[in-house]
Amino acid sequence: MTTNGTFIVEGGHRLSGEIIPQGAKNEALQILSATLLTAETVVVENLPDIEDVNKLLGLLDGLGAEVERVDRQTVRITAANINLDYVLSPDYVRDAQRIRGSVMLIAPLLNRYGRASLPKPGGDKIGRRRLDTHLLGLQALGANFDFDSERNIYAFETDGLKGTFIHMEEISVTGTANVLMAAVLAEGETTIYNAACEPYLQQLSHMLNSMGAQIEGIGSNLLKVQGVSRLGGCTHRMLPDMIEVGSFIGLAAITQSDITIKDVRLDKLGVIPRTFEKLGIQLEYHGDDIRVVPQDHYEVQSFMDGGVLTIYDAPWPGFTPDLISIALVTAIQARGSVLFHQKMFESRLFFVDKLIDMGAQIILCDPHRATVIGLDRRTPLRGIRMTSPDIRAGVSLLIAALSAEGTSRIDNIYQIDRGYQNIDTRLQALGAQIVRE
Repeated sequence: MTTNGTFIVEGGHRLSGEIIPQGAKNEALQILSATLLTAETVVVENLPDIEDVNKLLGLLDGLGAEVERVDRQTVRITAANINLDYVLSPDYVRDAQRIRGSVMLIAPLLNRYGRASLPKPGGDKIGRRRLDTHLLGLQALGANFDFDSERNIYAFETDGLKGTFIHMEEISVTGTANVLMAAVLAEGETTIYNAACEPYLQQLSHMLNSMGAQIEGIGSNLLKVQGVSRLGGCTHRMLPDMIEVGSFIGLAAITQSDITIKDVRLDKLGVIPRTFEKLGIQLEYHGDDIRVVPQDHYEVQSFMDGGVLTIYDAPWPGFTPDLISIALVTAIQARGSVLFHQKMFESRLFFVDKLIDMGAQIILCDPHRATVIGLDRRTPLRGIRMTSPDIRAGVSLLIAALSAEGTSRIDNIYQIDRGYQNIDTRLQALGAQIVRE
């Protein structure tokens, strides 16, 4: 994949065919971090071949874990001999800063070796993403930490983690994952209240239990963990990526395409299909497949009292914040108006200026809210040149470009490659006109 790169997109084509979603990106970062909890071999299947995952595998390799790519979707990891000094090396500091998922390496290293180090992580530029939840949770379990402001590095150490009651101050997915991975090998019982309960956390919990952990309450916001002395190896298969499923629904709707999304694990999608149906999109369910029916028009539902539909993000089982951008773009060609409220990140809606340049009718009310006045296909969007600011906005701009009249250029597609596996070639197979430069 290219370092930054550009997509040249010729819009206005209807797509058709079947597509299989990749393995879940957000789950992958947790699962790969958890492989450090044991010296035995862990096999991970249905792994997405994306930038963020490959970077995390590089960090594991640098730490001394044996990382064997059986194929591009399967990896075998044995973390028997870890070189802790590597966490202070310039290479580790540079690479860990580039991926926010590196924060979840702290708990496994603390548990097995009593110390860990982490540069202040990067990732998407979508607003403040504080580490307090991680730090306070680990501190409650018996970890001490210092922050070197000159080097921008956190240093952690512990004489042994001990179970306790933890009330998470925010429902953080990665924060819950970090605390959970710390608790499974801590001495005694840990209760985690106000825990995130996304399918990714459920998957991590099931994996840890298959390794020998004792976790109760999986799927709820109250987890009880009885610490064990060691964990063993396992084989774990990841869920399909729910964000890709939502992205393909939105893409099919706005381009009037007939697309069937295969093997979606419908039981793990929560309110995602229903939220897109509120935009008037017709979906057919065939076993574990979703067919998006091509429509000349799709009409936004209003609330029962006649009020304007509001779509907002919320912790699971609410609508995931990663799909707000996708749903917003989809609404551009709907009949009716929708208010989108992105509660969790204050910079995630700033990409709408590019959509307005393309001809969309959007009012950015404030950093968290935008109102879309649907065009109802009266006029198509027009192709322009734009830059991908983050993973989800990047794919949203790609979807807009595929529906637009004329040619668009999307720069900085590295941001898209971070989260979407070979998205250009997979959409080309459906008839999309995309060229990577």
